[in-house]
Amino acid sequence: MISIKNWKCSWSLVATSASIVALVSVVHLFLFPVVPSFDYLTNRQAQNSCVPFNGSAEEQTHHVLESLRPVLDLDKRFPFDLHKAVVYRNAPWKAEIGRWLSGCNAVTREVKINEVIGGKGCKSDCSSLGVCNHELGQCRCFHGYSGEGCSERLQFECNYPKTPELPYGRWVVSICSADCDTTRAMCFCGEGTKYPNRPVAEACGFQVNVPTEPGAPRLTDWAKADLDNIFTTNTSKPGWCNVDPVEAYESRVQFKEDCDCKYDGLWGRFCEVPVLSTCINQCSGHGYCRGGFCECDNGWYGADCSVPSVFSSIKGWPRWLQPAQVDIPDMQLMGSPFSLNAVVKKKRPLIYIYDLPPDFNSLLLEGRHFKFDCVNRFYDNRNATLWTDQLYGAQMALYESLLASPHRTLNGEEADFFFVPVLDACIITRADDAPHLSMQDHMGLRSSLTLELYRKAYDHIVEQYSFWNRSSGRDHIWSFSWDEGACYAPKEIWNSMMLVHWGNTNSKHKNSTTAYGADNWDGIPSTKRGNHPCFDPEKDLVLPAWKRPNLASLSSKLWSWPRERRKTLFYFNGNLGPAYLDGRPESTYSMGIRQKVAEEFGSSPNKDGKLGKQHAEDVIVTSVQSRNYQEDLASSVFCGVFPGDGWSGRMEDSILQGCIPVIIQDGIFLPYENVLSYESFAVRIREDEIPNLIKILREFNETEVEFKLANVQKIWQRFMYRDSILLEAERQKAAFRHVEDWAIQLMQLNEDDVLATFLQVLHFKLHNDPWRQQIVHRKTDFGLPQGCLRKNN
Repeated sequence: MISIKNWKCSWSLVATSASIVALVSVVHLFLFPVVPSFDYLTNRQAQNSCVPFNGSAEEQTHHVLESLRPVLDLDKRFPFDLHKAVVYRNAPWKAEIGRWLSGCNAVTREVKINEVIGGKGCKSDCSSLGVCNHELGQCRCFHGYSGEGCSERLQFECNYPKTPELPYGRWVVSICSADCDTTRAMCFCGEGTKYPNRPVAEACGFQVNVPTEPGAPRLTDWAKADLDNIFTTNTSKPGWCNVDPVEAYESRVQFKEDCDCKYDGLWGRFCEVPVLSTCINQCSGHGYCRGGFCECDNGWYGADCSVPSVFSSIKGWPRWLQPAQVDIPDMQLMGSPFSLNAVVKKKRPLIYIYDLPPDFNSLLLEGRHFKFDCVNRFYDNRNATLWTDQLYGAQMALYESLLASPHRTLNGEEADFFFVPVLDACIITRADDAPHLSMQDHMGLRSSLTLELYRKAYDHIVEQYSFWNRSSGRDHIWSFSWDEGACYAPKEIWNSMMLVHWGNTNSKHKNSTTAYGADNWDGIPSTKRGNHPCFDPEKDLVLPAWKRPNLASLSSKLWSWPRERRKTLFYFNGNLGPAYLDGRPESTYSMGIRQKVAEEFGSSPNKDGKLGKQHAEDVIVTSVQSRNYQEDLASSVFCGVFPGDGWSGRMEDSILQGCIPVIIQDGIFLPYENVLSYESFAVRIREDEIPNLIKILREFNETEVEFKLANVQKIWQRFMYRDSILLEAERQKAAFRHVEDWAIQLMQLNEDDVLATFLQVLHFKLHNDPWRQQIVHRKTDFGLPQGCLRKNN
């Protein structure tokens, strides 16, 4: 029973109502359990069943019996193979990890976790301009509003201060000659026009000079507005704000071709169709997505409206809180904000996800100027899902999966890990989008601007929560999607686990490797960054980048193409640097690796008409864009994995099409490389061995080639964010009673994906990282044999 003190009578009616709702909901929940709409979702927890947990007090008898059994000898029971790997769930793991997962997964048991459902209120109910976090009693205000009750109106200008030469200020993405919405720094036609909510983004509102030479680009004059045209009602002039879409589609009026529909939530050549915006988990069915920010229904909160308060109905609670046994407070004690205790059975590891202020996630989504920036999807005129090729979309995909995971907990005291959801993918792609996101105070560096965002998140969780201090942040998890990983992580958080897409240990490449100046981190002072490497394989993890579900590849099963269909020995298609047409001009691009490979093995002519010195018929190294890229990969035995401005998506491309990855980037870890046995499915070649690349590959015998290809085919799903994709499929089916073709294809897959792999790594870390034992052994029974528990030294 909840202990309640110093309650005020003003809450009595609210509390009474909430108790009645809770009581009725409990009865409803146990009489009419909620059934997932996809078979996949019923298996979602089972596929990750290897994750460890502790036991409750009532399981102590079992713990005593377990202690009487012989200790498991995992080394003898699960010997490693010739590549020093132990296979677990079809993946070749490094021996120590594979043994532990193989020997300890099957005997895990559930534990009862006390989830606390908050009931704190917020000042003025956030003035209907924000969402109340009922755990903390704090408002999460919409874009353009601030203050304890969201009553303060902020002013986000679209333009920098004007000068005599630049009446609209210097160029910025948000530059506006029409009507600026200062809650978001976005530009619209405004009142007095036929279509006031039509965007006037960037060049749309300014004069564009037609090139004098054929093929030359159109140049925008940012000092001269084009108001006469965009506001015109004359159908013979290229207008915009008063152009009727029907007439324009029928070519009865002219319109300015430089205007388009970049903002989220709008569709059509003239932005005439309102569509869904992209929000985190689309607000979980308990809210409205307003341009990227979830406006939650009464009684719900969180970045995706997935967290219930005492004012919600239990029958609507998410699956990760079901089935729940709820304790109802004594009615006579009520009269102040209260909480409910909900006992839920779960398996470890348990992950607590901070509900950060929206500055770190939702506001970055709500204010973005390009609908495809930093997200993995947007919506068309039918509100059907369109998946993006945005590599940074992995960050949002993982975040959404964790929010809906059965391993999520609201009880920080029981949590094994703490996830800090900072969407740096959005701040990176949005840096300098608007004056309030200026890099002026950060030496023009996106890396420095982003570091400051992470430091502010650290400050917040240290000030508002007590969990950081119990391990100095070692049980906290931060995601970094930037090209070079966590190089720019502030020194205060380096103890934590970093999730990155590129693991540069700095053992060889000690400085920033990017050729893009705004991302260079060398100039960030050590007082902010410290002197840590970009990646520590002892604590961090490299995760795959986002790759959209490709229907053609899935239906053709390109990953499964056998050796006899792979006629090309080695394949790489991509930017090869300044020697090639449209190549990146910087000699430092790709750390020079792509350029060296092309110099030796280039299969298409460079600007001088030359091929590579060692070009061969069965070797393709080209910058010419392929029309059948996935099939070209699937037709190859080996595929090149070289850096770009840091990581690129080439490892994912290779694995997803069943091609053996050939990695050339010294001292840099690729996805899962510190946990999986790369010798079992990949080839690593030193940078100084590039001239011998093809010779080395030809020396592999067919047995070894077949072995590696077989392992690639077993692990390819671990490079796909299938869980997140199928969450979207379920939402689409619930809303429109329709299952898209991509969903049908993915529902047929049943191997572990990125989320499952990540949870398995956490499972192992929970019981095998020495520093964790101080925390782990404070808990009760973990429900594991003695051989699965590392001795606390």
